Amino acid sequence: MMQQDGDSDRINIAIDGPAGAGKSTVARKVAEQLGYIYIDTGAMYRAVTLSALRASIEPQDSRALAALATSLDIELLPGDKGQTVLLNGEDVTDSIRSREVTLIVSLIAANETVREVLGAMQRKLAAKKGVVMDGRDIGSHVLPNAELKVFLTATVEERASRRFKEISGKQDVTLEQLAQEIADRDRLDEQREIAPLICASDALVMDSTAMTIEEVVEAIVKLSRTKLAEAK
Repeated sequence: MMQQDGDSDRINIAIDGPAGAGKSTVARKVAEQLGYIYIDTGAMYRAVTLSALRASIEPQDSRALAALATSLDIELLPGDKGQTVLLNGEDVTDSIRSREVTLIVSLIAANETVREVLGAMQRKLAAKKGVVMDGRDIGSHVLPNAELKVFLTATVEERASRRFKEISGKQDVTLEQLAQEIADRDRLDEQREIAPLICASDALVMDSTAMTIEEVVEAIVKLSRTKLAEAK
């Protein structure tokens, strides 16, 4: 779907939250309902991580990571499974969800230049309004002027359970391992110096532990229509 010129009838929506909170699924469905563009920033960081793994670049090698990030061409396109991710023209939609990528993406995302490069890409994509963007620092850092900010969360146990169902049969991992990894990732995301996971002061906190995806989507769509009416 193409964006329309002007922003009089559109707003930007930022959806932040910890790993496994359902941000990507919710953001994609909200964008579909509103006719907006969905931007999965996590997929962009995963694409850089996959490229770093292939190039045998260690997460601690800041200089090499910085050079890598500036050299990559990352595209997000509408696809059958929600979004197709192209890395230098190669479809890596499935590859970036591998366990190897998941285990170190937070370390790669802590690199200052990586965040600067991807953040600039993300702001450019949102310049004309009408985007739903999800990540860790969208409302606080990437799009601080987004008209609607939602911080989507759930308990570690619930997030691990959702992720376990999502990858069941695809990856050899236990529910307990996933819960520990999600808790570890929360800590890494919250404690990193560069753009940590934080709830923006003007964000609405939504605990989805006892909510279905459809209920969360419906609530955010309703909020967005209220915000749009207020902006006019």
